[in-house]
Amino acid sequence: MKLFVINIILLFLSVFAVAQTRELDFYLEQAINNSPLINKSNNNKKLIQLDMQRVKSILTKPVVNLEGGLLFSPIISHDNNTNKIQWVSEGANSYTGYDMAYTDGGQYKAYVSVKQPLFMGKTYYSYSHKADVQTKIANNEIILTKHEITQLVSRQYIICLLAKQQTEISKVLLDKLNKQVLIMQKLVKNAIYRQTDLMLMQIETQNFKIDYQKKLAEYINSLSDLNLLSGISDTTKVELKNLSLKISSDTLSSSYFINRFTLDSINIVANKNVFNQKYRPQISLFADAGMNAIYLPSFNRFGLAAGINFTWNIFDGNQKKNRYNKSLTEIQTIEFEKQNFVNQHNINKSKYLSQIAATKSQIKITENQLVEYEKLMSLYQLELSQSQV
Repeated sequence: MKLFVINIILLFLSVFAVAQTRELDFYLEQAINNSPLINKSNNNKKLIQLDMQRVKSILTKPVVNLEGGLLFSPIISHDNNTNKIQWVSEGANSYTGYDMAYTDGGQYKAYVSVKQPLFMGKTYYSYSHKADVQTKIANNEIILTKHEITQLVSRQYIICLLAKQQTEISKVLLDKLNKQVLIMQKLVKNAIYRQTDLMLMQIETQNFKIDYQKKLAEYINSLSDLNLLSGISDTTKVELKNLSLKISSDTLSSSYFINRFTLDSINIVANKNVFNQKYRPQISLFADAGMNAIYLPSFNRFGLAAGINFTWNIFDGNQKKNRYNKSLTEIQTIEFEKQNFVNQHNINKSKYLSQIAATKSQIKITENQLVEYEKLMSLYQLELSQSQV
């Protein structure tokens, strides 16, 4: 137990020794720089841009493939009462093998093919708009995360200041009580006070020591929690600066919290527009050049071909209507959550303003009480100087 007390006191002395001064902005900067959520949002923005580059390549760039194939379909000819293997049919009438109409004897190909999508500007715009919305959502999430970090770190910083001040006050009271014990010992020795009075004061001094040790441990734990929130791993001796906070004006209508709901609704519409692109006519050019032959190939079977592909989804079981109803339901959910957030904000605002007003009133009463105590202290000092007490 004694060793534990000594360690606590040494740790206290190391904390309150000459140390560098740190303020709230330092911890906020460290917390933001070390935030995994902010890092994830920044990486998400990079991924969005990479996905957009991939989509642009698919929609606007030609696809070039090198294709090749070799198909043999041998048969066993039974003509003329013989069994003869023919790698390519020579016109057998009786044989074992695939039907000639199916195989044509084989297939041999080696060519380069090119496919180029056409008229994809509107489709590209839908994907681009979706990427822009997702980037704005990521930026908004970064701002909201910074706001939450500011709230958490500021709160913990205030807790540290409170614990530090309570520890200092406890230390001052303990020092004063120790001095009073010395005075009491002299008074007891001169038979002015009883030994029991001294013992009671010594017991009270021990209680103050225990309270001081608790306050010290609370401060050290609070400072560790502040470092944890800020992502600080070092144990540098620091002195926390006092701070002055003020209430900012209410800007809920233009806040990033409300903007989050707006962007979520826009993102749903953007996703629906991308989904609807599958119902637009799809046109693409294709061409190939090389060798393409059946039967055993000859070197004069080289050529080229070109054409146009056209597809248009006419009916797919009302999936488009289903997607529209789903998007509408999602938007209604977001609107409900938005209204609920506004209501909770107004309720919390009224609650916290009431708490601030009540605290200010308590501070005023305590200040008035302190003035009365100072007057009483002056009277005691006057009586003491006149040997009345």
